[in-house]
Amino acid sequence: MPDFNCAATLIGSLPHTDAAAACAGISKYLVDLPAWPQLPMRSNLENMYIQYSQGFPGVAVDGQKILVERGPGFDRAMEQLYYDWADGVTGGYAVDQEHASGLYGMADYYNTALPLVKGQICGPVSWGLCVTDGSGKGIIYDETLADAAGKFLKLKAAWLESFMQSFSKKTVIFVDEPYLTSLGSAFVALSNEQISGQLSEVLGGIKGIKGIHCCGGTDWSLLLNLPIDVISFDAYSYLDSVLCYLPDLISHVRKGRAIAWGIVPNDEESLKKESPASLFDRFEDALSRVDGAGLSVRQLVRQGLITPTCGLASLSTDAVEYVFSLLAELSSRARRKYA
Repeated sequence: MPDFNCAATLIGSLPHTDAAAACAGISKYLVDLPAWPQLPMRSNLENMYIQYSQGFPGVAVDGQKILVERGPGFDRAMEQLYYDWADGVTGGYAVDQEHASGLYGMADYYNTALPLVKGQICGPVSWGLCVTDGSGKGIIYDETLADAAGKFLKLKAAWLESFMQSFSKKTVIFVDEPYLTSLGSAFVALSNEQISGQLSEVLGGIKGIKGIHCCGGTDWSLLLNLPIDVISFDAYSYLDSVLCYLPDLISHVRKGRAIAWGIVPNDEESLKKESPASLFDRFEDALSRVDGAGLSVRQLVRQGLITPTCGLASLSTDAVEYVFSLLAELSSRARRKYA
């Protein structure tokens, strides 16, 4: 895995409705690790849950809702999914341009191969909670559908990585799991074994650099002990949540793995209060709280990424430009001081 040296990148979504305009901003500021943008304001098909629903047996989209209907052909489609999973056949699990204009826009925008690019896929727990069966329950609670969903998203991840390799020599793919913030509550009534099994299934579809992103508090020990290269979290508001698992985080770094520090807030009120200097002070404070136990700040910078706390689709395009500039400046400051 390469040393990221606090390269700046995105988590996923932007408010733009034009893929070329989104890619232009990314190419201007995120030069070391550009990320293809999800554009949910362009179409509800780019909602992160709908975006990866194409091709699942019996799936139907109704506005923002995603349903699985056991109609004619459902059993045959399920059987084909398992055949494809067993054989590693990914061709039928593509995400088309209507569902991911930012992905295809990036492929068109860069006319030479990038050295490294980041992408993202919805995680199986969050996806399985948002996609519902005929009773209105998340399919994660249906043993058969949950198992199929993990295998389906594994094939999606493998297809995505292959597509990204058409315009980049190396890839980074985050599995995004926002609903893991509810881990242990009645809303996510799943065992750790179920969660780790589902995540490991999807991660197994990614051959290159792989990570997990969660934008709130969760059981970080569970995630840090999965086969991942990068752990991504909201270091602006939830640093203390992660530091409760400091031994696991230190072990993660000692293995040569990376931390994506979500240090730039993704809400306009917080952004109005921050500057490059104030955020760099906050970043250095976070580094100092992990420093020690055989680690150094220089090592954390070398094995670090700089990101927003989460997606940026709720911001104005002017605010996104400011976030981009903050990301680029923080990356530059970290490299000047610690490289």
